[in-house]
Amino acid sequence: MTSDSLLVPLHVSYIQSLANSTDDLAYHMSAHLRMNAIYWGLTALCTMRHKDALDREELIDWVMSCWDEEAGAFGAHPGHDAHILTTLSAIQILITHDALDKANLDRIADFILSLHQPSGTFAGDCWGETDTRFIYIALSALTLTRRIHRLTPDAVERTVGYLRACKNFDGGFGASAGAESHATQVFVCLAALAILDRIGPAPGSNNPEIADSAAMSDAAWRLDDTDTLAWWLCERQRPSGGLNGRPEKLEDVCYSFWVLASLAILGRLSWIDAPSVVRFVLSAQDLETGGIADRPGDMVDVFHTHFGIAALALLDYPGLAPLDPVFCMPVDVIERLGLRKAVTK
Repeated sequence: MTSDSLLVPLHVSYIQSLANSTDDLAYHMSAHLRMNAIYWGLTALCTMRHKDALDREELIDWVMSCWDEEAGAFGAHPGHDAHILTTLSAIQILITHDALDKANLDRIADFILSLHQPSGTFAGDCWGETDTRFIYIALSALTLTRRIHRLTPDAVERTVGYLRACKNFDGGFGASAGAESHATQVFVCLAALAILDRIGPAPGSNNPEIADSAAMSDAAWRLDDTDTLAWWLCERQRPSGGLNGRPEKLEDVCYSFWVLASLAILGRLSWIDAPSVVRFVLSAQDLETGGIADRPGDMVDVFHTHFGIAALALLDYPGLAPLDPVFCMPVDVIERLGLRKAVTK
């Protein structure tokens, strides 16, 4: 049995209940995801227009309790080592609650910049794991904290060059050079390029007088073959209406966001069968407890609840607040910061 509408009150209650599950084994086994989970839950609540369902001061105090003084960034839980992903989630939570002034932004920028590699990619922490996800996370965090200027022009070009090397013949992007195209990796690479304003033809690229200038050289590469990528993204839609992350894989609610956000950045949302996506996401709701699962019949979790609701917001689902596809945060927050990006036409 499924519902043909978004069960907002149930989803709000489900997210609230997660804060009261401290006696559950699952709560403690997922401590490494706690900061991210709070970001997911808070953003879902904001999108459903129930931002105050979680206590603001309690959230801010908890986030600040995760500060890693030695590293100068945030961990996933009090006492955990700092990581670039949990640091971004902490920044997003604080910005959403207009409390970013509580964090030491210069130390955070130092931490992020220390993770920049000679190849142009970023590591996730001091242990050195690299992935295109961390490029997006680094650029997003530096932009949200207004520290993106600390990334030198040379560093920017190395990062763009690394992203270019991860682009595949099918238009998609992988986790590293030569890796298979994957919808999540497409989103992070595309959003990173959007933050750096490297999508679409360069200004004046149709003017023969400057077409051969330095602005059009390899040193200033831009993603301009957007139709091939948009077509690859549209091919992720399955007969159920759901979207998968790569060919021959099952559909999953979370890919509804990764794919739709990418298409939104490209200005190609109209290329997808939107009503079918909506039906698939709604079919994965739990009609008793609230929450959204990866697909119908599975257990719900806050990750898929957030990204399912985020996908619906990108499709202008009635009653939901607009969501920014680049930063995956409420549009009003991003506009307040003056960071809203124009979509590529």
